[in-house]
Amino acid sequence: MSTNYPSLFRSEEMSLVQLYIPSEVAHDTISELAEMGNFQFKDLNPTLTTFQRSFTPRLRALAESSRRLRLFQTQITSLSPPLGITPLSAVPPFTTVGPRAQNAYDELEGKLKEHERRLADMNRSWEELGKRKSELEEKRWVLRETAGFFNEAEHRHTEIRTSFDDGDGTAPLLEHAAEYGTLPGETGLSGFDLEFVSGTIERSRMPTFERILWRVLRGNLYMNYSEIEEPFVDPTSGKETHKDVFIIFAHGTDLLAKIRKVAESMGGTLYNIDSSQDKRSDALREVTARLEDVDTVLYNMGQTRRVELSKIAEVLEAWTDAVRREEEIFKTLNLLSYDQGRKTLVAEGWCPTRDITAIQLGLRRAMDTAGTSVPAILSELRTHQTPPTFHRTNKFTEGFQTLIDSYGIATYQEVNPGLYAVITFPFLFAVMFGDIGHGILMFMTAAAMIFWEKQIAKNGVNENLETFFFGRYLIVLMGTFSIYTGCMYNDIFSKTLHLFQSGWEWPADPTGLVEAQSTGHIYPFGMDPLWHGADNALIFNNSYKMKMSIILGVIHMTFAICLQVPNHFHFKKYMNIYAEFIPQIIFFHSIFGYLVVCIIYKWSIDWTQSSTSPPGLLNMLIYMFLSPGTVDPSVQLYSGQAFVQTVLLLMAMICVPWMLALKPYLLWKEHNKIKAQGYQGLTGHENGRASTSEPLEDEEEEVGMAVAESTDDEHPFEMSDIIVHQVIHTIEFCLGCISNTASYLRLWALSLAHAQLSEVLWSMTLDLAFQSKAGIITRGLFLFVTFAMWFGGTVGILCVMEGLSAFLHALRLHWVEANGKHYMAGGYPFLPLSFANLGREEE
Repeated sequence: MSTNYPSLFRSEEMSLVQLYIPSEVAHDTISELAEMGNFQFKDLNPTLTTFQRSFTPRLRALAESSRRLRLFQTQITSLSPPLGITPLSAVPPFTTVGPRAQNAYDELEGKLKEHERRLADMNRSWEELGKRKSELEEKRWVLRETAGFFNEAEHRHTEIRTSFDDGDGTAPLLEHAAEYGTLPGETGLSGFDLEFVSGTIERSRMPTFERILWRVLRGNLYMNYSEIEEPFVDPTSGKETHKDVFIIFAHGTDLLAKIRKVAESMGGTLYNIDSSQDKRSDALREVTARLEDVDTVLYNMGQTRRVELSKIAEVLEAWTDAVRREEEIFKTLNLLSYDQGRKTLVAEGWCPTRDITAIQLGLRRAMDTAGTSVPAILSELRTHQTPPTFHRTNKFTEGFQTLIDSYGIATYQEVNPGLYAVITFPFLFAVMFGDIGHGILMFMTAAAMIFWEKQIAKNGVNENLETFFFGRYLIVLMGTFSIYTGCMYNDIFSKTLHLFQSGWEWPADPTGLVEAQSTGHIYPFGMDPLWHGADNALIFNNSYKMKMSIILGVIHMTFAICLQVPNHFHFKKYMNIYAEFIPQIIFFHSIFGYLVVCIIYKWSIDWTQSSTSPPGLLNMLIYMFLSPGTVDPSVQLYSGQAFVQTVLLLMAMICVPWMLALKPYLLWKEHNKIKAQGYQGLTGHENGRASTSEPLEDEEEEVGMAVAESTDDEHPFEMSDIIVHQVIHTIEFCLGCISNTASYLRLWALSLAHAQLSEVLWSMTLDLAFQSKAGIITRGLFLFVTFAMWFGGTVGILCVMEGLSAFLHALRLHWVEANGKHYMAGGYPFLPLSFANLGREEE
């Protein structure tokens, strides 16, 4: 089926075209085709590696430019306070095509190198100054803490000498000083040459550092440390580190050397601190002054760096877009081959047939843009290869088509089930989700996303909500159909609507178990509201929804089987109509079509006036196979039932060998006929257009008349393969009819579960508040709390979680039960070169 207008019924008709592109317009031609976004290039150099292709050096240079741009973006986003990047729409366009395009890109490359060099110098100086600042801050903290330590020691009475006089000379150094908390001071150290080591170390390593020193020096040390409150920030990585200041007293050069080695091995930083108070004060003033100088230099450098990055931020998006475009262009140029005879580049690819005229106009625009008089020449090739599948969608149909494409890409020109999924998918979802209130909430949410879709798309959407925004039109239809099925079920937040006069009424003075009395009216639309609250309501709903699920399933699968017919006519496989379609329809409806007729007939009978009790249809169907030709009169549905069921059973049994044997026999007979005429090795494939990428030297000289040879492999006729395939297909269909029909019972199960869960949520929240007999204020507060719980449960559990569950079940019914009856899904997608998806690919 071919049409001049876009349609979802079949994929677009595609053509394989060949382009002869003069070298001087090659760049602008590829750019124009990428702007149009309707041409898929083929690789004409499949034997060449990436490094052997002509434009790889240019791609390397562009990759380097892209790396520099990513570096700039990282630097800009890491600034504090943040620096905004000017959007692409507010930036003057960058020259990407035309005679000056190459010069513009060369100038851009030079600018990027210069900016990178300047930023690298600034960053290097920033890091060096940052490290110097950290060192000065550490030294200042060490000077402050050691000054406080020595000042405290001066006001205490030392007992160091006593510790040696009272002992036998073997006690550890400063043992008593450590015991009584006394610290050495200058006045108390006369006669002793006691020295110390001071520095900083990471706080997490301090306990380990302390234990190692105690074991190495065998307790011959006195150590004190204090925490530095402010963290130190690494200027390179930005990581925060907490450190402690330590001071260690020991006697002897060997012990001090051991302390220094242990401290340095554990990442500590040592500082030379004089024991003289005056010198320490001078050093502290000097460090403070140098720190102020470093802060001033860092501030000025930070401002200079910020100004530099702000200049880059103004044009960063334009530069990034230009480099991305250029990369795509040269990646595509690497797919082209070079014709030595014509001195031109040769491209080959697929495009929609109805877009060929637009592509020709685009080629002429590219020639005008390049400022030359030699245009690219387009010629359409005859081919037998299968083209890619392309469905032209809009923002409404895109979501539905994506659901089908997730199952498999349609074979070229086969019937697309995505067209019918626009109605069938939300309807089957609504059968499981039917509730007026929940449907309204879903509809309003999706309608809000549609109403403000431009603002949402412009400002971006949260990653978790992106899927819901993409399927907003699908959700709005799901909500609409849920409102409809909710009206059919007469269910709104587990309550009923009394829109019309009920067909039943309760007795005036009910006592005990009472039975409703008919009023003679028939509720015109949906379920009678008086069923709500009845003791047998669940039994009635079970029976009603179960049978309804079977009817809907049989209708849906029948429609799916019937979609084979347009495919058979389109691909000229008329044999499949009477070898597969007709026996499948007869087999399916001999069993399950008959079941649907019995369900409807049983509904039409007033069993209160009948002499027999209503039969169980499930048992009827089982005994139709176990006891053909015999029906118990007490459960007979209609007269002549035994004869009708016998005929239907015989028809179903005849269809099995019909599907098994007829098609292999006809194929074998056709093969022998062709073989007798002297033709062998013919494949008989007539359902596709193919393509080639053969060398171009053997083409005809006239431009536009190039003819390509088929590259399809010839498959010999194998009768055994055909028989095995047909046996598998027949068994799968016959068994699938039973399992797939039973699978539609999920419509009944989920619908019942949704209604019962809604009723339970109401009874456990708002119903308790309405029945409360407390005071007005207490009831008001209780009502407010229970309403919040009910609304949260309704949205979070019934709408979101139950909605996702019903969505997945509806998806399964389409993928397995429906598509399995007709959808070949043997195609591959049409992926044209387009600049429109550059930003999305990067993300």
